[in-house]
Amino acid sequence: MHSSKKYGLQFDLCIEKVMKKLLFIFVSVMILSSWMVVLPDQSEEANAKIKTIYIYNFTKYIEWPASYKEGNFVVGVLGTNTPLVTELNKMASSKTVGTQKFEIKSVSTPADCAKCHIVYILSDNSSQLNGVLGKLKGKSALIVTDKSGLATKGSGINFFVDGNKQKIELNRSNIEKYKLKVASTLVDMAVQVK
Repeated sequence: MHSSKKYGLQFDLCIEKVMKKLLFIFVSVMILSSWMVVLPDQSEEANAKIKTIYIYNFTKYIEWPASYKEGNFVVGVLGTNTPLVTELNKMASSKTVGTQKFEIKSVSTPADCAKCHIVYILSDNSSQLNGVLGKLKGKSALIVTDKSGLATKGSGINFFVDGNKQKIELNRSNIEKYKLKVASTLVDMAVQVK
């Protein structure tokens, strides 16, 4: 009877490994399918939808410290992009991060970013990256940008288009310096930048 329990436990562990692999494959397919084609004539609204999908997925594959898992999950958008804020608000009305409700904020200065979980700096406001980095020192926030070169200058994730597809660059050290943990699934799906 003892050996049958041992084999039963081994079988359960094998099933668990298979399920984890299947989950990884499923998540990989979902993320790859979200690498949607971005055409030159694509509307700002369609691009905002794609980026909103990504931002929501970031909340699944990046872990914030326990003290950041209370209250609302705040996404701050530095700059003006009405379609993006509209899409983020639609997402916020139906999605959560664990038990936290989303709160979407349009912010105009780096000081306004201090209480955000995610700060999205629009390309027109990329000159404010250093100010945001200064305000977020010692805090746990993911900094997302969409201008070439910013992942090497302090942002954790940077959107870019390659071959008409929306993709992301990920600078793991920039993310981890804010006490955030990145799942290997997200690392594997991104272009690595140091």
